[in-house]
Amino acid sequence: MRVTGLLSFLSCAQAFVAPGGTLRTQKPPSVLSMTNLNDDGSLSRRDLFNTAVTTATAITVSILSSAAPAFAADGNVVVAGATGQTGRRILEILAAKPGLSVTAGVRNVDKAKKSLSESSTVVRGAMVQQVASVDTSSVTLKQLDVVKDSVDVMAETLSGADSLVIAVGFIPGNPLKMSDAAHAVDNVGTCKLVDAAKKAGVKKVVLVSSILTNGRNWGQADSPGFVITNAFGKVLDEKIVAENYLRASGLDYTIVRPGGLKAKPPTGALSISGEDTLNSGEISRDLVAQVCVASLTDAKAANKVLEIIEDDGKPPQVFNG
Repeated sequence: MRVTGLLSFLSCAQAFVAPGGTLRTQKPPSVLSMTNLNDDGSLSRRDLFNTAVTTATAITVSILSSAAPAFAADGNVVVAGATGQTGRRILEILAAKPGLSVTAGVRNVDKAKKSLSESSTVVRGAMVQQVASVDTSSVTLKQLDVVKDSVDVMAETLSGADSLVIAVGFIPGNPLKMSDAAHAVDNVGTCKLVDAAKKAGVKKVVLVSSILTNGRNWGQADSPGFVITNAFGKVLDEKIVAENYLRASGLDYTIVRPGGLKAKPPTGALSISGEDTLNSGEISRDLVAQVCVASLTDAKAANKVLEIIEDDGKPPQVFNG
């Protein structure tokens, strides 16, 4: 990713409302050092994180401002789904924040220790993704399985947490079992985790969801993005149930709805739209992670739905999940 493409996100302290209600980041002066560039003038993802961590709380856009944080800078945060492609990026940012107690909620602690400590190449369908290792020396790993664990067991795992990031999601596999898996993880399991958060006294929940989850209710049921994505276990129909459950829970929430997820660093500026406005577009998981982290600490993000994609100056691609 070129430095010039990062400035509007990493350094932004303000934003403007573009026509149609879309929020787009401004481009203030650079805060990036030019000493950590690759030979081609780009930053590696690890350098991106190391540079961005110090400004993670201030980088989101106009709805996120200098209002009182939802929890203290030295609070306790749990990341559910911490070994997933987006979850591990969220974990990496949080783990680098001084004074913050971070817990990774994972299905298998031993496997997670190995997975997070190693860089690897993951093949998902037609996509090949490079996965960087995560320094977990300051992270506590705890078993958390939204399918197998009861609400009481998960509440015990969340005990003492001020905030929770939910980055769980079923992984498409056997076509005959995808619907059951999506229902178990993205619907029932996520709702159980919301109940556990309430029982444990968690103050803030950030849920990673998807654009078009509510597509049926705003005329998008026949759109290419909805049809293609929902073909995988009717996952959008399952996610909207969990979203609505969180919204009705009484908890302080932020629902982050990214477009199609890319493993590569961002190539365009962060673009945030209002609820039920985006039916296409893609975004780097790195940006999704940054928005989730920033949403944790700003009261202006309370009870908001953020739909996010990258604006790289090209027509949006059909959302591919």
